[in-house]
Amino acid sequence: MTDVPAERLHEDADEPVVTQARVQRRMAPIVPAQNIAGRALVLVIAIMTFLSCLTFGAVTLVRDTASVWENQISREATIQIKPVDGLDMEAALAQASQIAGEFPGVTATRIIDRDATARLLEPWLGTGLNIDELPVPRLIIVTIDETSPPDFAAIRAAITPKLPSASLDDHRTWVDRLVAMARTTVTIGIAVLVLMLSATVLTVVFATRGAMAGNGHIIEVLHFVGAEARFIAREFRWHFLVTGMKGAAAGGAAAILVFIVFSWWSSRNMATPQADQATALFGNFAIGSAGYLGVGLMVLVIGGLTAATSHATVVTYLSDIDIRQPDGG
Repeated sequence: MTDVPAERLHEDADEPVVTQARVQRRMAPIVPAQNIAGRALVLVIAIMTFLSCLTFGAVTLVRDTASVWENQISREATIQIKPVDGLDMEAALAQASQIAGEFPGVTATRIIDRDATARLLEPWLGTGLNIDELPVPRLIIVTIDETSPPDFAAIRAAITPKLPSASLDDHRTWVDRLVAMARTTVTIGIAVLVLMLSATVLTVVFATRGAMAGNGHIIEVLHFVGAEARFIAREFRWHFLVTGMKGAAAGGAAAILVFIVFSWWSSRNMATPQADQATALFGNFAIGSAGYLGVGLMVLVIGGLTAATSHATVVTYLSDIDIRQPDGG
């Protein structure tokens, strides 16, 4: 057996280490995996996603609440009878209720009694009211069939001659206002989302150009020695996809946490005036499964948009290199 010099054995032992180091250098990514600019971009995307999800959730809450209001109002109409001299209010209420109940499309009528009327006035006039001593109108709630509503003009024509101080309110004006408010809210929300997504796209464009400027010499050498544009673009696309998904996931999780906290606060403070007002305006702050699904979709959209924007920016940059390259160079 031939003896092998110790120096040779030492070189053979070091050869895998050298080869591994070369492979590691060769497999190093074009875009640095961690740098200050990358962390700042994750934070910016997280903030933009958080604001976008909050906007989406707020639009969902307002739209759902407006839909509930619209459904409740469209199921009822109101007959109001004002007190006048010589009018027997109780008899007038019974007569108006009977007239309205005879029309097809009216499913029920309910007279608001004295105690209920007094409770309606308590926030403004306090307790212990004597309704008979005040010129307070009395109300009749008319429940209607949504699928086949009654002829409100005919009901008015039947009640007004017999009870001149009575008036029928079908809430059509309120319904139109609610529909207009809901549409305006959705439009504003969509506009805000578009602005935020546009700002995210511009941020990614600047970040991509900054990353390419820092590695421009490497990219140009790779491009000139034959590296395909789609290979370089794929490296950037994957890097910014991971960056965008990290930021978007963090922002989406923060937005979901905010909605959960508000929903919990609303459920724990149902008896307070503040919670009652907030619940009347926005429900119980629960965006539901559709809202959470929308937040998840928003995260995916922003992550994909980040990757697509970086890909387009890199392809444009490499196209500019080809244009600047002299003929035969």
